Amino acid sequence: MIFVLLTPLSPLELFAAYVVAAVIRGLIVGAGVLLVTVLLFPSLAAASHPLWAIGFALLGSAILGTLGLIAGIAADKFDQLAAFQNFIIVPLTFLSGVFYSIHTLPPFWQTLSHFNPFFYMIDGFRYGFFGLSDVSPIVSVAIVAASAAALAAIALALLARGWKLRH
Repeated sequence: MIFVLLTPLSPLELFAAYVVAAVIRGLIVGAGVLLVTVLLFPSLAAASHPLWAIGFALLGSAILGTLGLIAGIAADKFDQLAAFQNFIIVPLTFLSGVFYSIHTLPPFWQTLSHFNPFFYMIDGFRYGFFGLSDVSPIVSVAIVAASAAALAAIALALLARGWKLRH
C-alpha cells in the first residue's frame, strides 16, 4: 500500500485509474464473450437497443470496479477478497433475476429484488439486448447511476482518508 500513497496522485486520480482500468478490462472480456457468442449463434448478433446495452455495460463495469476497489482497500488478506465476492457479489447477482424474470417469484421476493441494484443493472442490460425488461429502462438507469455515484463517493472517501492504507 505504501506505493499507492507515494504517488503524486489525488484520491480522485487514484479512483479514476483503478475504476477506468476495471471498466476497460470488463468491456474487453464482455466483447470477447459477445464475439464467441455471435460466432456460435449468429442470430444473436443484433441487439434491440445497442446504446442501452453499452450504457449498462459501462455503468455495470464501473459499479463492479468500484466494489473491487472498496474490497481491495478493506481486505487485509486475499481470502477476504474472495469472501467479499462469494458473500456479497455472487448472491446479489444470483438474486437479481439474471436467469429468470422476477415476475416468476413470490410477491415477497419480488419486492425484495427491487432493493437490489444488480437487478436494475441486469434488467437494463437485458433490455438493451432483447428489448425485454421487468421495469422501465429509465428507472433502471437512474438507480444504477445513483448506485454508481454512491459507491464512488464511498471509495473516494476511503482513499481521501487513507483508511487501511496508512497505519
